[in-house]
Amino acid sequence: MAVTALLVGLGNPGPRYAATRHNFGFMALDALIERARELGGAPRAALSSRKDMEAATISLPVLPGGAFAQFLCVKPLTFMNLSGRAVRGAMDFYGLTPADVLVVHDELDLPLGRMRAKRGGGNAGHNGLKSVTQELGTPDFVRLRLGIGRPEPGRDVAGYVLEPFRNDEFAVVRRVIPAAVDAVMTFLEEGLDAVMRKAGAFDATA
Repeated sequence: MAVTALLVGLGNPGPRYAATRHNFGFMALDALIERARELGGAPRAALSSRKDMEAATISLPVLPGGAFAQFLCVKPLTFMNLSGRAVRGAMDFYGLTPADVLVVHDELDLPLGRMRAKRGGGNAGHNGLKSVTQELGTPDFVRLRLGIGRPEPGRDVAGYVLEPFRNDEFAVVRRVIPAAVDAVMTFLEEGLDAVMRKAGAFDATA
């Protein structure tokens, strides 16, 4: 079964960053891999010779009649600012194009509990997206944007995104993550317009 798309979660490696706002993409991708396991598409390690990523193939029942298709899940291990290197390496290895790439990432310009999907656009100061855009040579890949909100005026943004979610925020995060997995599934089954509607309507705080 051929890999048909590349699903990327952005974050920073290591336990120090595991619960931080900037690792929302990692959290969502881990949950997607677990969803695949529950549905019978158990993950298999991939590209194990590469030290710049953690990668696994998964199968999901997103084709007509519930048939399975195979996807590659990638978490770059290069730290955020160099994320694009791993994405480019995985894309080239499997003969994919930027149109086959979905990146899940944290988004300052959305409040916690909201998400949006889109193809292309700017990077809004997100260094992971900037790196992916540079390495792919185009911004025209799909993004699933998971809101984290902005810090209070005067607070350092770089420090804010590297802080763990507060305990009260985790209650919202726990609702966002399965919804983000549902959004990825919708994209794979029904396409971009469908996931834009689904993601845009979601509000974990409602």
